[in-house]
Amino acid sequence: MFLENTVNHKEQFGWIEVICGSMFSGKTEELIRRLKRAQFAKQKIEIFKPEVDTRYHQDRVVSHDYNEIRSTPVPAAANIAILAQGCDVVGIDEAQFFDDEIITVCNNLANQGIRVIVAGLDMDFKGNPFGPMPALMATAEYVTKVHAVCTRTGNLAHYSFRKTANDKLVMLGETEEYEPLSRAAYFEAMQKSQEE
Repeated sequence: MFLENTVNHKEQFGWIEVICGSMFSGKTEELIRRLKRAQFAKQKIEIFKPEVDTRYHQDRVVSHDYNEIRSTPVPAAANIAILAQGCDVVGIDEAQFFDDEIITVCNNLANQGIRVIVAGLDMDFKGNPFGPMPALMATAEYVTKVHAVCTRTGNLAHYSFRKTANDKLVMLGETEEYEPLSRAAYFEAMQKSQEE
């Protein structure tokens, strides 16, 4: 269960929330929703994304539904620690693209009393845990796993299947390059792609 307020207000520590799932599952939408609620509550927020994420906008986090919020693109996780000083809430999108330093940065921010909300893919297109996400999920107080709908079966989708032959781990894309699949559909698609 997700709680937005602590019970013991004398404890001044923050916390980490991770929103994870496959592509097209609504991770960024949920991140933006939580950040806008904090903004509405007049909390000082700052949002970061990796510099490599230029799909929709250079300095905005944008969901697939074109919901958006201003953000600061950074080349490395270490930049977040410097730019987040004085914030009540820090949002981080596409966390899987950051180096492992993001784990230390998020924990240090939480230890300074900051609420840290992180969104990212939990698995890569091969179905393996993606970058720093497993460690972030392990150290977070709250983990929300959201699901897309499988384009082939209509069931819940857990996997991001890459439809192109590119084998690079990091490849930005949308519906032309990726589709969300259930476990059974993903297994079938991977078997078929290996046979070709």
